Amino acid sequence: MSVEVLDDLVRAHKRGGIQGIPSICSAHPTVLQAAIRRAVQTGTPLLIESTCNQVNQLGGYTGMTPTDFVSFVQRLANKNGLAVDQLILGGDHLGPSVWQDEPEDNAMDKSEQLVRAYIHAGYRKIHLDASMKLRDDETSRPLDVEISARRTARLVKVCEEAHANFPGMPAPRYIIGSEVPVPGGAQAHEEGVSVTTVEDARQTTEVTHDAFIHDGLESVWERVIALVVQPGVEFGDDFVLDYQPDKASALSRFIESEPHLLYEVHSTDYQTRDRLRELIRDHFAILKVGPALTFAYREAVFALSLMEKELIAEGECSNLIACMEEVMQRDPRHWQKYYPGRPEEQAFKRKFSLSDRIRYYWTTPQAIGALEKLMTNLGSTPIPLNLLSQWLPVQNRKIRSGLLENSPMAIIQDRIDEILGDYHYACGF
Repeated sequence: MSVEVLDDLVRAHKRGGIQGIPSICSAHPTVLQAAIRRAVQTGTPLLIESTCNQVNQLGGYTGMTPTDFVSFVQRLANKNGLAVDQLILGGDHLGPSVWQDEPEDNAMDKSEQLVRAYIHAGYRKIHLDASMKLRDDETSRPLDVEISARRTARLVKVCEEAHANFPGMPAPRYIIGSEVPVPGGAQAHEEGVSVTTVEDARQTTEVTHDAFIHDGLESVWERVIALVVQPGVEFGDDFVLDYQPDKASALSRFIESEPHLLYEVHSTDYQTRDRLRELIRDHFAILKVGPALTFAYREAVFALSLMEKELIAEGECSNLIACMEEVMQRDPRHWQKYYPGRPEEQAFKRKFSLSDRIRYYWTTPQAIGALEKLMTNLGSTPIPLNLLSQWLPVQNRKIRSGLLENSPMAIIQDRIDEILGDYHYACGF
C-alpha cells in the first residue's frame, strides 16, 4: 500500500471513480491513536502530515524534528498494531514559510535543509509551498508565480537528491500550489471565500511544469499528483462555510483534463459528511483535517470534567476546565492575536472556538497533570449512564449496546472517531 495508494487514487478518479483520502494534520497523541485504531480496524491507508511550523529541523512548535515526529508516530503505530505499509507520512507547506523575514538566499538554504530532513526521516508525500514573499522580494505587488515555481523546482531537486540516498524506497509524490484558507481557520466572520479560478489553476500548473523542465525534472513531473486549491470551504471561531458544488464546477471539470493531477483541499474541518462526499466526487480527493479532531477531543474531555464534578468531592477534582483557562491566560501567545473582542468574548473563544487554539496547550505540564487526575478519578468505576446520557449521548448509546467500553479514554477516542468516520464515509472507505 504505502505511498503508491496515492497513485491508485489518481487512477481511480481518471476512470470516473469516487475515492479519496483524509489527511490527519495533528500531533496530538490521542487523536493519532484514534486514527491509527480506525485504520487497523478497517484495513485502510492512514495519511498523517506535519507542517513546516509544527515540525522542522529546528524543532518547530512541537519541539520535534522530522525524525522525532516519525519515531513518535511509528511508536504509536507499533503499539496499536498498524501494518507498516498502511502508513503514509506527509510534509505540509514545506518551503520558506518559517523564514519569511529573511532574504532569499538564507530562507531557501534553510528550506533545502528542511525538505532534506523530511525525506531522510521517511516522509514520502511532500507538499511544497514557496508562495510567500521573502525579505528581499518586491513588496508593491503579489509574488510572481514564476518565482514561486522556480523556488518549488529548486526544492524538488533537493528532495530527489536526498531520496537517491535510499535506493529501494518509494520515490516522493509531490503536491504543488498554496491557495488555501488561513491555517487554523479565519480570524473574522466571513460570508464567503473566493473559489480558485480555472485560469489560476492552469497558470500554476503550467508555470510549475515549465520550471521542472528548466531544472531537468521532467520525469519527476509524473509524480506531481495534486494541486492545492480553494474550493470555497472555510471555518472560523463560530462559523463554517460549507462546500457549494455549483461554485466549484468549472474548477472540478478543469482537473479532469489533467492526466495525473487531482486536488488537495486544506481546512475541510467541520464540513458535513455529505459535503465531504461531494468534495471527493468533484476530484478534491485529499482532504486535510486537524482542528475538528482536537475540537472533538476537547468536547469529550470537557464533558468528562463536568461529570467528574458530579461524582468527586470538590477538593479531589481535577478542575481541568479551570486549569486550561489558567494555562492559556498565563501564556497567550497561541490565542491572543486570533481571538479579538471583549474579555468575556475572548474567554468564551478560549474554551469553545472552532479554531481550537486550546490545542496548543494540552502538552503543558499543568494540562497533563489535570488530565491524568481526571482519568484516575473517573477510571476506577464505570461512569453512570445517566451522566453519560446528559453530556455524551452518542457514547452512552454505544456503551449500552455493548459497542464501547465504559472508560474515560475509550469515550474520548470514540468522540474523535465520530469525525474520522465522516471522512471515511466521504472517501469511500
